[in-house]
Amino acid sequence: MAIQAAAVQAAPFAEDQLGAIDRLLAGASAEQLQWLSGYVAGFHAARLGRPAPAPAPAAPVPPPAAKAPLTILYATESGNAEALAASARKAAARLGFAAKVLDMADATPAEAAKAGNLLIIASTWGEGDPPQRAEAFYAALMEDDAPSFGGVRFAVLALGDRAYANFCETGRRFDERLAALGGERVAERIDCDLDYEAPAKAWLDARLGDFAPRGEQTAVIHVDFARAEAAEPAFTRARPFAAEIASMVNLNSSRSTAETWHVELSLEGAAIAYEPGDSLGVLPCNDPALVDEVLRAAGLEAEAALRSRLTDALDITTLSAGQIAAYAALTGDAEVAALAADPARSAAFLRDRQLIDLLSLAPVRLSAEQLTGLLRPLPPRYYSVASSRALVGEEAHLLVSAVRWESHGRQRRGVASIDIAERRKPGERLRLFLKPNPHFRLPTDDRPIVMVGPGTGVAPFRGFLQEREATGAKGRSWLFFGARQFTHDFLYQLEFQDWLKSGVLSRMDVAFSRDQPEKIYVQTRMWEARRELFAWIADGAAIYVCGDASAMAKDVHATLLRIVADQGGMSEDAAVAYVRGLQQSGRYLRDVY
Repeated sequence: MAIQAAAVQAAPFAEDQLGAIDRLLAGASAEQLQWLSGYVAGFHAARLGRPAPAPAPAAPVPPPAAKAPLTILYATESGNAEALAASARKAAARLGFAAKVLDMADATPAEAAKAGNLLIIASTWGEGDPPQRAEAFYAALMEDDAPSFGGVRFAVLALGDRAYANFCETGRRFDERLAALGGERVAERIDCDLDYEAPAKAWLDARLGDFAPRGEQTAVIHVDFARAEAAEPAFTRARPFAAEIASMVNLNSSRSTAETWHVELSLEGAAIAYEPGDSLGVLPCNDPALVDEVLRAAGLEAEAALRSRLTDALDITTLSAGQIAAYAALTGDAEVAALAADPARSAAFLRDRQLIDLLSLAPVRLSAEQLTGLLRPLPPRYYSVASSRALVGEEAHLLVSAVRWESHGRQRRGVASIDIAERRKPGERLRLFLKPNPHFRLPTDDRPIVMVGPGTGVAPFRGFLQEREATGAKGRSWLFFGARQFTHDFLYQLEFQDWLKSGVLSRMDVAFSRDQPEKIYVQTRMWEARRELFAWIADGAAIYVCGDASAMAKDVHATLLRIVADQGGMSEDAAVAYVRGLQQSGRYLRDVY
């Protein structure tokens, strides 16, 4: 220290000047230091009136090492796979990959076959189907003339829902097909349930490096989901907003067989910037009566802390084949073991049964850890926003159908819908967060729109029409709405009639299935209006469908194909290609569940 102090005192610079020089030099490259040395020498020579010395030849700068390419191809329906792909790209870039992200809607198998390194993140929709935006890619990949994937190194991350029999089916088929086409699997596929964040993160942490060129080591780096969420609202599934219920109104008459609640929520102070077409994820509570029944069946009635977890945090309704196998191992019961060992019997048992049915089949006393080990986290329920912020301000409106049914001698009740319909009142709060849906948006211009939304499927279209009213949009709009009976089930009837009078809504066709002997549905009205509907499509209209995926959406899709073939004079194959073109150009959009 004494020598350093002496040097500073002897130097022709003050100590703060030396510090500044040190900081400048510390951040300089070798090439910059060489240039700086020549500059100082030249400056000094100029001060003394001497010619500057010739600069030393610059050392050659080695070319940057080529980065290994990585294509991240995603298939998404609700946005989870897309968000995960964005997180994976950032992590891959930090590992040194030249990573890019592609939506399957914008790619072909021929392009994917040239990727070299290919990470597929794919959701499964409904009963094992690919997401609608990935249908064309999926169909082409499964064709006999699909390209070879020889030379492609790939891995698949699959997203799904164990409540469905064909869990992660789309990801599984992608994985098998790429291998059959000659691709090299660099990592075993992972199948993720609705609580996908933690397992997906762990898999990406461990597996992204497998794409590095052979013989090269990659640094260990963690996928940072927080970075991907940095631009998102502060309220998420992990940190929900407690929104106050401002009002609740049952839109069905007292004589209706349905019960549909219009729920107005205050978002004051939340800054939840939703857009028409987005959804809100609601974190519900389980039915206290069902919680008690599950605890009794497991011999755990006295566990107060466990009761709280079963009410607020764990899924006690979903039943899967994996749970049957796990319960067989826990109980050692021969009947449950036989059920788990027979896929056909297991599938039949799962049909419209829940966890309580399994526990009641072979009641045994479980520990709290054994019971919770059978359960997954309680997933949120998503509801399309039925309002526009441009018209309602710091509010969000939801349309919630109370779900009740009977099966196998038990009365069943929806989780979130009954939590709202029976156990919530104005002044109480709902935990929620925004679920953006960028693939279900109004056009940015005044092009015509056709909306098909029976039942609660009409919710986002109320938001669309509120938005067009508030912004003064001039585009034509046509709504197909369906319900059971005109008198008892015409949701938002007065509002739609007012929009028809003002011109915000250009046309409305309704279908009430139980008002006459023959069943009339929205697809019936579409076919009846096929000439005008095809003219709207030819004029550039965007078509939106929202509602039930299992029946309505399939029937509407089939009817649309018939209309295109009939009015366009096309073959069946040509009609399929035409409708697929509408999808790929963003003019045929579905939000189905």
